Amino acid sequence: MIDRSVPRRVRPAPEPPGAAAPAAALPVRPRTGRLLVLATVFVCAACGLVYELELLALGSYLIGDSVTQTSVVLSVMVFAMGVGSLLAKRLRTRPAVGFALIEAGLALLGGLSAMALYATFAWLGESRPALVAFSLLIGVLIGAEIPLLMALIQRIRRQDAGGAVADLFAADYVGALVGGLAFPFLVLPVLGQLTGALLTGTVNAVAGAGLVLWLFRGDLSPRWRRLLLAANAAVLAVLGAATVLADDFEEVARRAVYGGEVRVARQTGMQELVLTGPAAGSPHSLDLFLDGRLRVSGYDEYRYHEALVHPAMTGPHERVLVLGGGDGLAAREVLRHPGVASVTVVDLDPGVVRLARTDPMLSALNGRVYEDPRTTVVTQDAFRWLRGPAAALRFDVIVSDLPDPGVTPSTKLYSQEFYGLAARALAPGGRLAVHAGSPAARPRTFWTVDATLRAAGLATAPYSAGGRLAGFAAGPDRSPRAGDAPPQEWGFVLAGRGPDAPELRVDPGAPAPRSLTTRSLRDAARDAERTRVAGLPPSTLPHPRYS
Repeated sequence: MIDRSVPRRVRPAPEPPGAAAPAAALPVRPRTGRLLVLATVFVCAACGLVYELELLALGSYLIGDSVTQTSVVLSVMVFAMGVGSLLAKRLRTRPAVGFALIEAGLALLGGLSAMALYATFAWLGESRPALVAFSLLIGVLIGAEIPLLMALIQRIRRQDAGGAVADLFAADYVGALVGGLAFPFLVLPVLGQLTGALLTGTVNAVAGAGLVLWLFRGDLSPRWRRLLLAANAAVLAVLGAATVLADDFEEVARRAVYGGEVRVARQTGMQELVLTGPAAGSPHSLDLFLDGRLRVSGYDEYRYHEALVHPAMTGPHERVLVLGGGDGLAAREVLRHPGVASVTVVDLDPGVVRLARTDPMLSALNGRVYEDPRTTVVTQDAFRWLRGPAAALRFDVIVSDLPDPGVTPSTKLYSQEFYGLAARALAPGGRLAVHAGSPAARPRTFWTVDATLRAAGLATAPYSAGGRLAGFAAGPDRSPRAGDAPPQEWGFVLAGRGPDAPELRVDPGAPAPRSLTTRSLRDAARDAERTRVAGLPPSTLPHPRYS
């Protein structure tokens, strides 16, 4: 039977919301265009990770406590990336325009982030709000990249979503690997914090603008092309001007932080070294800052170094090991004692040792110890050195002249495992002197050091010493917080192998220290004892307990 009914008009099914737009008219073949998009993903991912590492490094340098700053930056940035991915949905109707604007903003914010953080530290004394703000904004922009790039790659050639996502994330992760390796080995040592961030922003802007304005120019109206050209030209102009002025800015900001008498300022591969004081002044007017922390004040450093070294030198002291102390000041006090045959200084940063050798004021302050044939220098991590080359060596005295204990990279040098290695390197009857922070200002930290030494099998004698500045315990963040005044004393622990604690006294056969007597040492021990916090567990590598 023939169906004579009137045929119905079949309507095409409507496009689902968010369906991909028709293929773009490209100036190259689709395969080449797809490779260009993936290459841009690679470059932008590398730049994004450099921004992230820049914030982490600056947070640790300017604020201290690297664990906290790393946690803040990473958690805020990952949260912000999720927010950025959601906000990118609003731009999916114009993915090329949205991506170009996002990359311009990311290049500007990321490029200027280091300069802005250093400015807040220098002139406001508080860089935490700026650190959080930049982490949030940069994270939002990074999070918006992938959804828009997904839309752009689908504009070139329709493919299943899983395959497109796999391609994009592969390029993104490889770019992140390159950026992560470039930061410590190229950007930081060669370009420095400020210039490195600015040049990374420039690369970011060129990559983002080049992809959109050339490959996807067919998606842009003449008005949008002009606007994007103007926006990216303005970003590049700002970054270029900031790059030209970076050295002048750094000098002005450094003077705002350290005063007008900055004599030496250099960035090693590990930290920033700054020496202040009049060029033709006395060595006692010198101040040495490491990453913004006052480490040596020429006015009163002798109080610290005498209290650290002299109590440990009252027994055999032919072979002495100084851990840290690359400035040579602890070694100076060691060499004042007759009978010292060798002093080995182990410091991680060769830049500190080089400065202590060559700077006229610092070398005068340390008594030119590095010209003494009895002094040997090892530039290596103290933990690794004690585990390796020093395993067969034995020392009569070990002096631990290290930064304050805390949740920082130096925490492992205040662990039970480290003190176990140090105890193994002590000769029978040997003594270990440790700088342990302020017992009055940070009693839990001080007594945790004592508990950790005892857990390593050492008998301890805690004590303190007064100083004018006691800047060794003062953090680099100069914010005027209540109750955060610099402590007025240093704390030490003298430890020895054996059941009985070492006796606190001054060697009568050595030149008398200016600030120390046997009586004052015993008084200082009683003062420290009044701050005791009982029952503290030791700090270990898996469970650091300093805060």
